[in-house]
Amino acid sequence: MVSKTEETQLNRLENQVDNGGGGAWEYLCLVRKLKVRRSEKVLKYGLSILNDSRKRSALGPEEWTLYEQVAIAAMDCQCLDVAKDCIKVLQKKFPESKRVGRLNGMLLEAKGSWAEAEKAYSSLLEDNPLDQVIHKRRVAMAKAQGNISGAIELLNKYLEIFMADHEAWRELAEIYISLQMYKQAAFCYEELILSQPTVPMHHLAYADVLYTLSGLENLQTAKKYYASTIDLTGGKNTRALFGICLCTSAIAQVSKGRNKEDKESPELHSLAATALEKDYKQRASDKLGLLTSALRSLKT
Repeated sequence: MVSKTEETQLNRLENQVDNGGGGAWEYLCLVRKLKVRRSEKVLKYGLSILNDSRKRSALGPEEWTLYEQVAIAAMDCQCLDVAKDCIKVLQKKFPESKRVGRLNGMLLEAKGSWAEAEKAYSSLLEDNPLDQVIHKRRVAMAKAQGNISGAIELLNKYLEIFMADHEAWRELAEIYISLQMYKQAAFCYEELILSQPTVPMHHLAYADVLYTLSGLENLQTAKKYYASTIDLTGGKNTRALFGICLCTSAIAQVSKGRNKEDKESPELHSLAATALEKDYKQRASDKLGLLTSALRSLKT
């Protein structure tokens, strides 16, 4: 994830290059380092360097890195002839390279030649079954074709091998949520919380899924994870504060007629509501009345 400082630095450098102030190579390096997609800019400024023999030769070995970066950007922009030319240069320089082989597979994807791309990727996986990039390309290809069940199957197989890949767990969870498979999504977020217990967004997403599943036990657990999100963010997560209020109200409805021990204390709800009102007074005072009305309707 790109920090605000890094994003500011990137935007400042981009404006500098856009306005003719130089720094194209530094900009391209920063885009690559931060792993962000600025494909049109990368294509424009990358080609300005590659098409100038003096600038290109000054890069040394980094020239080949730039060819790869421009090839991927060109595919993003559907400039497939440019991508093809870049890959040809790389293939000539590195005829046995699996990395260039991946680029060829990506070019086939960009052309919509799914069967050929799958064949190319399968061949590369035979040589190196632990190539994470190719596994992920196959998932992306399944999603691009609308084969969501295939994407789920491939992601599950991938995670059997690469269990520590947080991005893959999050992607799988999001797919499950899109299909309303909330129990499966909850399992994914449990894995993420186990491996990254201090990341508040995992706690928040898990709480959202449990609240959606409903039922007394799920609601009580959701409330705990909304509370942990608030704790991890120093009380500054508005969504989690709302979650506390919603859970408390829902638990009260579900617990009607039950034993006293099943009922929730309204104290946490009161604290969350007070924090929300304070936040709205500071940042959205014109909507304070709407908030007060909504919270009143949730009172237990």
